[in-house]
Amino acid sequence: MPSIHVVRWIENLKDTSHELYWFDVLNRGKIQTIDSVCQITDWKKRKLPNIKGEFFLKKNKPNLYKKIVPFLETTANEALEKIILEIQPDIVHSFEMQTCSFPILKTMQKFWQIKWLYSCWGTDIYNYQNSTSHLDKIRKMLLRVDFLHTDCLRDFQLATKFGFNGKFLGVIPGGTGYKIKELQNWTIPIEKRKVILIKGYQHYHGRALNIIKAIESLNQNIESYDVVVFGAHKNVINYIESNHLNFKVYKQNSIDHSELLKLMGETLLYIGNSVSDGIPNTLLEAIVMGAFPIQSNPGGASAEIIKHKLNGLLIENPEDINEIEGLITYFLQNSNINSTAREFNLNLAMDRLDYKKNQKKIIDMYNHTQNIQ
Repeated sequence: MPSIHVVRWIENLKDTSHELYWFDVLNRGKIQTIDSVCQITDWKKRKLPNIKGEFFLKKNKPNLYKKIVPFLETTANEALEKIILEIQPDIVHSFEMQTCSFPILKTMQKFWQIKWLYSCWGTDIYNYQNSTSHLDKIRKMLLRVDFLHTDCLRDFQLATKFGFNGKFLGVIPGGTGYKIKELQNWTIPIEKRKVILIKGYQHYHGRALNIIKAIESLNQNIESYDVVVFGAHKNVINYIESNHLNFKVYKQNSIDHSELLKLMGETLLYIGNSVSDGIPNTLLEAIVMGAFPIQSNPGGASAEIIKHKLNGLLIENPEDINEIEGLITYFLQNSNINSTAREFNLNLAMDRLDYKKNQKKIIDMYNHTQNIQ
């Protein structure tokens, strides 16, 4: 998919001899990446002219629409089959499950001789494991996949539970690594930081409004801090405006990645909250930039990074506003925890999030797939 995380992943391969093709499975257009990547875009073609009622079906009867869409336009399966026949790839690597891997499952089942590497992102298995219709497809896909990469151990364990019996290639952050020493130029000392930074997602998984309400209830306790919300969905913006909260808000896609990192370098406290995720890249970025993290812990994934009350705080119930308020209060009342966490997290970042170390893991990952017949 056209994601900053995919772009950053590809960057790690710029000095290798691999022949790289990027299939725009979502048909959204080219990405800004290294010149050596052959980008396959604009593949979706109509088989029939638009028919009356098609938009209505797509919006209101999506399951029925999915069944008839192969008769209306080129599918991702058909496009990928053509690509495979033309370039004969050694391996297909798909990122994310529901929108980027399910659409090519039929073709990958047809070409069993082609190795398949799947990168599990955040909510792929964890969020859908309790859905019977999804679980059936998850099992079929995991049985076909040859290699698996995850951003947390939790998802490897879930994949194994639901039928994966291929080769596990390890845990690497979805956004790969960070040039930590360079990024330190964007950080300011802890004692000068006054920003409380909130991830503003409020949708199927995100629960930013519960953070906003917890902050709101603290009232006078946060008067000396600057509350900033980034990636804010419309319902979050509406709540802040209607309640006249003195927060600075960046709506979705209004701040680029480098600007966000600079903001994190000025952040004292970072808070992210969702009912389903892996290890959020924004959590890792906050850690790299020296912000103290409070993060939800769906399925225990965040606990693989955060040791509660040592280098961060874990939200166990993302729907509990009182719990979130209590954790923020704990942080504000225990200022000494920040300096301890800062040292711990800097060591953690150098050990697990360093760009060069993760780049080597990625290159080794592809080399490893070539050596297995």
